[in-house]
Amino acid sequence: MTPTQSLAEPGAQGSSAAVFGARSTAAEVVAGLDLKGKTVLLTGSNSGLGLETLRALIGRGAHVIALARTQDKASASLIEASGGSRPATLVGTALACELAEPAAVRTCVAAVRALGRPIDALIANAGIMALPRPEQRYGLELQFLTNHVGHFMLVTGLLDQLADDGRVVMVSSRAHHGAPRGGIAFDDLSGARHYRPWVAYGQSKLANLLFARELAQRLAQSARPRRSAHALHPGVIRTNLVRHLNPLLRGVLALAAPLVLKSAAQGAATQCYVAVHPALAGLNGRYFADCREALPSPYGRDDALARRLWEVTEALVACLA
Repeated sequence: MTPTQSLAEPGAQGSSAAVFGARSTAAEVVAGLDLKGKTVLLTGSNSGLGLETLRALIGRGAHVIALARTQDKASASLIEASGGSRPATLVGTALACELAEPAAVRTCVAAVRALGRPIDALIANAGIMALPRPEQRYGLELQFLTNHVGHFMLVTGLLDQLADDGRVVMVSSRAHHGAPRGGIAFDDLSGARHYRPWVAYGQSKLANLLFARELAQRLAQSARPRRSAHALHPGVIRTNLVRHLNPLLRGVLALAAPLVLKSAAQGAATQCYVAVHPALAGLNGRYFADCREALPSPYGRDDALARRLWEVTEALVACLA
């Protein structure tokens, strides 16, 4: 399979059948699958989509390496997701991973590698959204650092731990359509000059998508070309991400929830589908929404932009000692 073929657009021959849709839940997507013996690494396991994803995967027998900002939160997520029916250590491994702290990410990578488990799927689910004021850490806007750079470090640090048919799943968002002109503001990655909350969030989600696209190219050209990388939009869900919104907008979302918002279980469906469903075997470099292939923005299909972002991020990471 050539990189061009692996990055076919929706409708290409070999696309998976549209069995599931916008109202499918994570439990429905994995129903009937036997995930015993499979290992899935999941960031942001302790709430919202992460907790629902964790619940669905361990319910089918997967061993989940559950990552959260603290060890206590990661451990609590395993207990909650298993319903206390089994010791948490039997259904997964809890590890701390503060994505905005490079040293913490490197420590987590070392801990995962020490487990010696081949990773069948790595789901980059954690993120922060629409911070009302610009916040910087290590000279980078905090959403870009957390959502993109932290996950870049985690994923690239664990690539050789991926199983021969392992999948990397980047949870992007339709908000990537709202990225700034040019896609990525390489001249203002600190957000100090022109910060707008939703534009900054959109940029970070575009970065997730572009990272998956470039990673798919690299995996297709590697010695183990059956490995794959995908990105997805989970839908609009009222989770802890909305904590940074103003009270009026949070109220509007609460009233509209029954009509326009997905439940957390529905929002987690697409990432579960992309991570473990056999219908995606042989596919690479795709973008999904509502458990179906979707078309990203023009920036999200820009291979040159994806390659530049990878190279810039590598240089940034090298400086984050």
